[in-house]
Amino acid sequence: MKTKFFIPLACLLFFTQCATSSKSDFDNFPEGYTPKEVGKLVSKRFISTKHMFHNKNGKDGIHYAEVCTWYGALKYATVTKDNELFKQLQNKFEPLFTTEADYRPLMYHVDLNMFGCLPLEFYQITNDKRYLDMGMPYADTQWQVPDSATAKEKEWAEKGFSWQTRLWIDDMFMITIIQSQAYKSTGKREYIDRAAREMVMYLDELQRPNGLFFHAPDVPFFWGRGNGWMAVGMTELLRYLPKDNKDRPRILEGYLLMMKSLKEYQLPGGMWNQLIDDPECWPETSGTAMFTYAMITGVKSGWLDKKEYSPVVHKAWMALVPYINKEGDVTEVCVGTNKKNDKQYYYDRRRIAGDYHGQAPVLWCCFALME
Repeated sequence: MKTKFFIPLACLLFFTQCATSSKSDFDNFPEGYTPKEVGKLVSKRFISTKHMFHNKNGKDGIHYAEVCTWYGALKYATVTKDNELFKQLQNKFEPLFTTEADYRPLMYHVDLNMFGCLPLEFYQITNDKRYLDMGMPYADTQWQVPDSATAKEKEWAEKGFSWQTRLWIDDMFMITIIQSQAYKSTGKREYIDRAAREMVMYLDELQRPNGLFFHAPDVPFFWGRGNGWMAVGMTELLRYLPKDNKDRPRILEGYLLMMKSLKEYQLPGGMWNQLIDDPECWPETSGTAMFTYAMITGVKSGWLDKKEYSPVVHKAWMALVPYINKEGDVTEVCVGTNKKNDKQYYYDRRRIAGDYHGQAPVLWCCFALME
């Protein structure tokens, strides 16, 4: 059964309030740089592209980077009230209930389970229970230890953490986004509370005194997109984490320390490098877009000082948009990257155009600027 797209009453009131209020600090962009224009271009590009899979045969399902892009386009469609775009996104998703059901990711890895955030976002918009039923098992199985779990995975679970824990900074978006969405969809605190506890453990293990994060305990490099995952993971948690959660102050502390460091490492032109603290490395778009999103949200939420960080955001956005070509592909995106204790490995990563790792955070920036 197909459902109709509708805007909840709360959203309509929000849009009305925005229409009658003065312009925000992030509305002053020239033609071609406005988030509405950029979001439309990148969303349109997504509609026309094929699925990206975790492996060549598609066995493990749709790649998390595609999920992140889909999620961004969906949020953009909602904030712009673009019903036509929403319908296109919904139609693209519909086969996952039927003919493309095999493309739904399996539930045995942190990168795969995050898929559930997408049907849960559709559920929150449409109230169609099919999406809820598809999404919730991805949140639940992230804490349900399978018989096939290794001794190390079982050890994490015994400590109260996800058995999918591996102490890669990427995880702090993959875990937090699905658990936050489960909380938003059900109202059950257990989902977001356990994600917050997990985040604090990652902060304690991986954040350095300068506010940035090693890729992993045995990889002492400040990789751009990896730090980006950490930045947006903290951002998503802080957006929805109840004020009385005991871990909130620690997460906010880690977030603020990171944002302060990022402000200092921003290049004069507005970008951030593939290795954040290495001035000889190359400017990279996906990490830059993630940091920009985290700062936009921080300013709008009141966590960051507006006068101090608005210019940082404006400079980053103005630097980022020229990396998007006329087809709607974000260029200079670092390809998918595993961890490796070798600095040259991060220098030598291929840079490509149109990779979902870059498309997604640009869309996040667009909807965040317009919210």
